[in-house]
Amino acid sequence: MFTKESIDTERLPKHIAIIMDGNGRWAKEKGEDRLFGHLHGVESVRDIVEGAAELGVEYLTLYAFSTENWDRPEDEVAGLMELLVDTIKKEVPTLNKNNIKLHVIGDTSMLPAFAQEELQEAIQETAHNNGLNLIMALSYSSRWEIINAVKQIASDVKNGKLEADAITHETIQQYLATKNFPDPELMIRTSGEFRISNFLLYQLAYTELYFTNTRWPDFRKENLYEAIHDFQQRERRFGKTGEQVKKEKTTHP
Repeated sequence: MFTKESIDTERLPKHIAIIMDGNGRWAKEKGEDRLFGHLHGVESVRDIVEGAAELGVEYLTLYAFSTENWDRPEDEVAGLMELLVDTIKKEVPTLNKNNIKLHVIGDTSMLPAFAQEELQEAIQETAHNNGLNLIMALSYSSRWEIINAVKQIASDVKNGKLEADAITHETIQQYLATKNFPDPELMIRTSGEFRISNFLLYQLAYTELYFTNTRWPDFRKENLYEAIHDFQQRERRFGKTGEQVKKEKTTHP
C-alpha cells in the first residue's frame, strides 16, 4: 500500500486533473441505483481534496459533470444537481478551514438557477484562500471550450483588438476557461476506461496519463499516492530525447 511517505514532496505535480468515473457501475454492482454511487463518490472527492491539500498540490481539477451528461435520465440529472448543491453547502466551511479556493469551469448557464447561486456563493466565500485551488469542471466539455475560444478570438480579430498573424499558443491559452491555471502535469482516470472523454483536450498535450481499474467511490488517498508515485517514476521529455533531458538536468539542476 502506498503512503504519504512514498511521495517525493519536492517533485509533486503542480496540477492534477481527475476524471471521476465509475459511480454508476459501482452502484449497479451493489444492486443500487446510480445516485447511490454518486452519493458515495462525494466521500472520495472529500478524501482526495484533503489528500491533495495535505501534500501541497497547488491545483486539482475534478471532472464532475460534462455537457454530455445532460443527456442522462432526467431523474439522475435532477438528483445530481441536488447532490451538488447540498455538497457545496456542507463543504464550504471545510474548504475555508483547509485554505482551499474553489473555482468552476464550464457552461454554468446550463445549470439550474439554484445551483448557479450556490456555486457563486461558495466561490465568493472561498475567494480569500490561497492554498489548494480546487477547480470543478461542471457542465464542461473541451469542444465547447475550444469553440467558445475560437469565437472570441474571431470577434477580437474582427474588431481590431487582435492581429491574426500574432496569434500564438499563449494567445489561445488566454481564451480558454483555464486561462488562470497551469496545464495539468498528471491526469488520472478511474474505473478502467482508457478515454479522455472531451476533457481538457488542449491542456493535456503533454500531461502524463494514469488509468486505474478502481471505481471512483473506492478511490482514496492511497490510490492518489500510487498515481503520484507512478508519475514520479516517469521521464517527462516534451518531445525531446531522454539524453537531452538528462543533459538539461545536469546543466540546470
